[in-house]
Amino acid sequence: MASTSLNGIDLTVEPDLQPLYPTPSLLSHLLSPNVGLSPGQKTELVNHCLTRACVFGDLTLLSYLLSDPHAQPFLDLGKQDEDGLGLISTTILGFGSGSDRDVKREECVRLLIAEGADVTLPDQAGWISLHHAALLAPPTLVSHLLTHGCSPFATTRRNLTALDIVTAHTLMPGREDMRVLLEEAMREQGWTGGRMEERRRADERKMELFSKFIALQESVGRILDVGPAWWGDADADSFSDTSDDEDEAMPDEEKIFTPSPDYTSMLVFAPHSLPDIFQTLIIDFKPRMKNAEPANALYMLSRFACLNCDDHWLEDLVIGATDAIEDTFFNRGDDLSCLVFWLYNVTVWLHLMRCDEALKETCEMLGSYTLIEEILNSVFVFIIRFAERRIDGMLDAAFLEYSPLSNEFDSVQFESEWSILRTFQSSKKKPAPLSSSPAPGSPVIKSTVTPNSAEQSRPPTPPSTAQAKFASLRQTFGRSRPPSGALGSVVANDAPPAVSPHDVTSFMTALHTLLTLADINPSLIVQLWSQVTYWAACEVFNRILTRKKFLCRSRAVQISMNIGVIDEWISTMELPRGVGAHFAPVKDLLNWLQCSSSITEFADLIATIQTMRHINPLQMRRAVRDYKYEVNEGRMTEECTQYLAQLQKDWERHRVKMGVEALRREMGERERERTEDTPSLNGSYFDSTPPSPSAEYSGAQRGIDALFDRTREKSSWEPPPAPEALGELMDSRHMLPLLLPSDPRLLGAAPAKTVMPQTRLRSDSLVAETAVRSSSRASHRASEALAWRLRTRKLREVEIRTLQWIDGAPSTARWYRPVEFDEEEEKGPPPAYAPGEEESLAEDGKMTLRLTPLTSSRLPRNRGRQSTGATPIDAPSDVPMGQPTEPAPTTTTS
Repeated sequence: MASTSLNGIDLTVEPDLQPLYPTPSLLSHLLSPNVGLSPGQKTELVNHCLTRACVFGDLTLLSYLLSDPHAQPFLDLGKQDEDGLGLISTTILGFGSGSDRDVKREECVRLLIAEGADVTLPDQAGWISLHHAALLAPPTLVSHLLTHGCSPFATTRRNLTALDIVTAHTLMPGREDMRVLLEEAMREQGWTGGRMEERRRADERKMELFSKFIALQESVGRILDVGPAWWGDADADSFSDTSDDEDEAMPDEEKIFTPSPDYTSMLVFAPHSLPDIFQTLIIDFKPRMKNAEPANALYMLSRFACLNCDDHWLEDLVIGATDAIEDTFFNRGDDLSCLVFWLYNVTVWLHLMRCDEALKETCEMLGSYTLIEEILNSVFVFIIRFAERRIDGMLDAAFLEYSPLSNEFDSVQFESEWSILRTFQSSKKKPAPLSSSPAPGSPVIKSTVTPNSAEQSRPPTPPSTAQAKFASLRQTFGRSRPPSGALGSVVANDAPPAVSPHDVTSFMTALHTLLTLADINPSLIVQLWSQVTYWAACEVFNRILTRKKFLCRSRAVQISMNIGVIDEWISTMELPRGVGAHFAPVKDLLNWLQCSSSITEFADLIATIQTMRHINPLQMRRAVRDYKYEVNEGRMTEECTQYLAQLQKDWERHRVKMGVEALRREMGERERERTEDTPSLNGSYFDSTPPSPSAEYSGAQRGIDALFDRTREKSSWEPPPAPEALGELMDSRHMLPLLLPSDPRLLGAAPAKTVMPQTRLRSDSLVAETAVRSSSRASHRASEALAWRLRTRKLREVEIRTLQWIDGAPSTARWYRPVEFDEEEEKGPPPAYAPGEEESLAEDGKMTLRLTPLTSSRLPRNRGRQSTGATPIDAPSDVPMGQPTEPAPTTTTS
């Protein structure tokens, strides 16, 4: 290198060892021996150009450096920057600038790998080239790295694999193919799923279930008119696809059911504060699903009254609370969320009270259990009446009028209609040969008689065997149908869709879903549907028997098909088959209508009557007397008719005899109670223990207990026996007894499946899935035990916010601002409050503290309400449902 000196100053020009735009020609010149660079300078120059080539993806420069014999001795392929990034990682970080550049950049990486660059060289964070490539590079380069030394299981310092980095909490946009590539590479080496993968799938499953749950809430709320406040503030983070786990065997189980007698399990109150407590805790309380705060608060108040005070305190508390609860749901009888909320809370309250051995003796003496059970039965009846009112509006259209095979049933003709039309036609038509066509003005009759089928117009010979009972019925459906006109099709298209049985089951599914999600006791759900199906069966039976248009075999077939939907619904909801046993009389009546006109032999009549155990001779005779015969339908022989009339007379005599025996038995029981009753001078109104269940319902009680036996099939459950119909009609107003489990701990049980019932969501209604199930699968589901779970600890969880419901507005003011005493308030007239009243909140928001020693004075109480003389479903429309009667004013003396 040329150099000059001026007055001892070295003016030699040093070459640029870090050029901004290095090129092969520049490097060739600088690395030549003529330039005279030292080995250190050449190393600095070559490595700088190598880094520049990797950063910018300069394939030409990189190829020159890796192939030039003058540059190779000075190359360092293991070079790392200040962050520890190697050459391959540095090259990969530049991906994304452009498609053309990315192609050259990928070739640069491949060239570095071919020349021996380390693909597993980690940086300071532990990232290797595969981690960076998973985020930025194309799948082809990732695949190349995996086949040239990179392991998909390589982790960073935070123990993250390349798959974890791509998927993380949620999958990075645009990296779906990278996830698939890495998963397949890891599975080939025995990977079954990592921690992040399992978490991601769990989150995806949770989000999917949560979206379905929200859609289910909207559908149930739309059908049942339940507001969004009932469901609470649910979010995806708190939502779980698994229900609350069942309590395992706990060594301190007795301590849980009967806590220690200290104030940690009590709420202290004064008798004069009970009205305020009932106002905030019961009357003004907003219903919310699975919220057991009122039940727990009442239980803790009861423990304080029973264990630290006298019996009067507990009696005032229980009577006042039951009256307030009764007033609440009587005034809101059409609010299903309110009814379900108090059914749940009263059940939990009874469960907590009956499981506590410390309260047992006092509660039995005062009859507190009986009072709570009465309220439980009342709200249970209100929910039943709600379901009956909704179903009653669809009963006729869905089960009696709806025709699943409308084309087949439209062709059926009856004798009365046939005779009228035939007379009208004969008066209009003139005698004409058989080959002549009808007059243009003559009416067209729905006749199946044609010149080519003269034999079909003759009445068929009555069958002589029992197997041929339905032969004429098949002939009725086999007749030809006249084509419908264009006008009829237009009218049919414009008509609104008919109410079908699936509309009824949609409502039933929504109600069943609401009860299940609200953790209502499984035995209550089973008995509720048993009562509803009993009422529906009685109503359908009575309407068929009292309306002549339904007393025909074609209608019987149609109604049988409609009722079959109920059996399918019971199986789908996994309820015991005994719930649908109340439809047995309806099925017997429909079978009788289908075969009675075909009975021509006396032996067949006897055999048929013996198979129909659920209808009496009066009902059979009524069906035959008002039967609506079809054209060319056979009739019962005179001998059979006379025998049926004789059976009717015998049954009427038997009915009178049974009525007299029942009256005598009732009078005898009243006389025996009158003679055995010895009034107690010191006993209270509730001192008498409830009568033991009669032998008639002892089997039903055992059936309820068997529902919770996991070793027994739920199909063995049978409902309590309904009263036998002595007359023609069935008593649809009869209420089956509400039975509770004998073990009070089972009152806290809840349905096991509370997330997704087997239903399909639609825009207007919930419709049960109609998937075809094999007979083996149906029998397997029927043989299973009833699914339920216990929530012993969950039911007893009490939060600090419960105090605001107990102390009311004064407590709320105390929590949020200090107590202020205003001397000017004493100048006015004294406030109207009883001696011993606690804090009160003035109209201006200031709170006054009044402290008085506790007292055992009793409040005036009026258990029950004056009857309005009508049940909620029978009440007149102009009277509000459950309007409470104003109690007479009472006065207290100090």
